[in-house]
Amino acid sequence: MMKIKRFAASAAALAVTAALLLTACADTSQETSQEPDGEAGTEEDTGIRIGITFDTFVLERWTRDRDVFVDTAQKLGATVDVQTANGDVEKQKEQIRKFTEENMDAIVIVATDCYSLTEEVEDARNKGIQVISYDRLIQGEQTDLYITVDNEMVGTLMARSIKENLPEGGNVVMICGPEADSNSMDVMNGFEAELGEGPWKIVYKSHVKSWTPENGTQAVADAFAGTEEEIDAVMCGNDGLAGYVIRSLSERQLAGEVVVVGQDADLEACQRIVEGTQSMTVYKPINDLAKEAAECTVKLARGEQIVGDVLEASDVKENEDGQEVPYYGLEPVAVTAANMDDVIIASGFHSREEVYLNVEN
Repeated sequence: MMKIKRFAASAAALAVTAALLLTACADTSQETSQEPDGEAGTEEDTGIRIGITFDTFVLERWTRDRDVFVDTAQKLGATVDVQTANGDVEKQKEQIRKFTEENMDAIVIVATDCYSLTEEVEDARNKGIQVISYDRLIQGEQTDLYITVDNEMVGTLMARSIKENLPEGGNVVMICGPEADSNSMDVMNGFEAELGEGPWKIVYKSHVKSWTPENGTQAVADAFAGTEEEIDAVMCGNDGLAGYVIRSLSERQLAGEVVVVGQDADLEACQRIVEGTQSMTVYKPINDLAKEAAECTVKLARGEQIVGDVLEASDVKENEDGQEVPYYGLEPVAVTAANMDDVIIASGFHSREEVYLNVEN
């Protein structure tokens, strides 16, 4: 087992990296109204108008969600107004209110804070607007659909990977997603339930404040400084956090010696896996998720039923107030070096040339 000692210099280095990332990503707000493109095979403009607000585009996966969602909705004849809150819940509230004032047919929300949008969602639904919780279940007010990947299973797969890599047990650090992100809590719960009471000991657990580079950097620095125990594995709330962890390990010549798991199957994470510095990631079928979300949103906006068609009546998820929300959950897949080609390459999620860029054939 490797001993991770306290550090200060590496935290500063990570902070510089985060600052550069922030500079590159500072203007990520995309405020566009995208009309049906009229290509052959697409439906005529149905007059359906959809507003969609994202938490952030800093993370790689959300641009993919956006592109697939918009493309699918356009082909069904809908117009999509895309907004991003850049991690600012007040900005997201403004965007939802604007959609409501414009009487959109449907509003799709990737919540910045799942617990702070009650009033805005209630106002929209009172006007007859369909509201969809995309990827993260909004709390405090019922929405018309919650569509995501099975997040508890994401945590389960992470824990299983650690147990497989450390069959005799070891010390585990958890750097989870924000507490305001209900999905992060589901991932955490799934992880802890699977890890169980065996020889795998959680020696440190924290939550990033938000999915921003500077908060991720700080969370990693705090995690390594926050325990004197030997660290054998690190559970990361996403692949971005895993990247910060591995950068810190590399500075100590420990990359590849400590088990690191993440989620989202970001390109850089897939590259790290085949290079041997990250143990696994969880692939979430984002293309399928965004496509299904767009199709369900258009159906709801047309006044069509999805329960009994797309969903069974029993397909529901309760929010924290006990309200049942129609639920569409896709299954995640654990990705390691052993099945990278079968899952990631074969599906076209990333190309072989991209994934194996730094690996000699």
